Amino acid sequence: MTKGRVAVVGGGFYGCVIACHMAELGWPVVLLEREPALMTRASYVNQARLHNGYHYPRSFRTAIRSRANLPVFLRTYGDAIDDGFRMLYAIARFSSNIDGMYFRQFCRAAGCRLEPATQADRQLFDARLVQDVFVAAEPAFNARVLCEIANQRLRACDVDVRCGAEVTAVVPAGGAGSGVVIRAGDAEIAADWVFNCTYSALNHIDGRPGLHRPSLLHRISEVVLVEPPPRLEKVGITVMDGPFFSCMPFPARGLHSLTHVRHTHHLEWVETGTEPEGYRNRNPLDILSDYLAGEDAAVRRSRAPWMIRDSKRFVPLLEQVRVVDRLYEVKSLVPGTEFDDARPIYFHRDQQMPNVISILGGKIDNVFDILTYIDEIFDGTGTRNAAG
Repeated sequence: MTKGRVAVVGGGFYGCVIACHMAELGWPVVLLEREPALMTRASYVNQARLHNGYHYPRSFRTAIRSRANLPVFLRTYGDAIDDGFRMLYAIARFSSNIDGMYFRQFCRAAGCRLEPATQADRQLFDARLVQDVFVAAEPAFNARVLCEIANQRLRACDVDVRCGAEVTAVVPAGGAGSGVVIRAGDAEIAADWVFNCTYSALNHIDGRPGLHRPSLLHRISEVVLVEPPPRLEKVGITVMDGPFFSCMPFPARGLHSLTHVRHTHHLEWVETGTEPEGYRNRNPLDILSDYLAGEDAAVRRSRAPWMIRDSKRFVPLLEQVRVVDRLYEVKSLVPGTEFDDARPIYFHRDQQMPNVISILGGKIDNVFDILTYIDEIFDGTGTRNAAG
């Protein structure tokens, strides 16, 4: 069978993996990314945490999927993994949604390996504010190495990668079953299938009136990169489960990331088509650009002082961190999941154009679940599954 073309819009980690997967199924693939290089936005601006279930004690399904996907990720992208540090999970004594006993029981049920912290580990924390401390088996990833691996795989799969190609329209090509036409700058690209992997810009690759658009919660978020004191160089810390924080290695820069549940997110809005003026029908990436307009805006708007001030109450040594950089990005999720921290995959086939599939994953390591969904549409030879 002669196959047409698959277009993947969005060159983050999800887009790169899906592009390679479709190429391996035998489809010619073009990957379109609006930025000058791949994986420079949400795939880079995050905690660099590879989840192993611990982070989701109130969403057992998310925890189990993390546990299932992590070994696959380690086998596939092992060169990008950093596990040369101790990951400590601490349970806050006050204002936490769980206690130490619940966390132990949850980890046992989810199969998450958990060890009691040593006395030296515990001495890092203020016992008046921390109820219990555990050692978890949870690595980090180097986003730059991950990008290098993705680029190598894309070249090996002969994927046509086009950076600096912002998609402005996806329209039907003509008659039924005739595919779509993608407009990116001055180029028009015909495709049989389109995978929309643009994350926060999921609703903004075309302007068709009446198009089904998911309701998405967007947050302008800040990841603070810090140089930790020597005692914390090989330590990752997460205080949970509530309005607390994480400080853990960020291998791509040889620093630590500092994030805080209350202070990391600067502002948020729900994209429904009825949001306030200034947000309505606007690409969230453009809203972020306006928010940070001006040479000193990143520093001026930074919440780093608030993050440090609160986190040092729990871990006094964090008073000694030195702020090196501030990274900003729009983080997006399905509304309602913030209450239990669940991270379901949004996977939608457009009603008007069923060969356009929009995908929003909540974590970098659940990409393998997405490939399973794709394989339900395409059989093992790469042809379209008639049942799909």
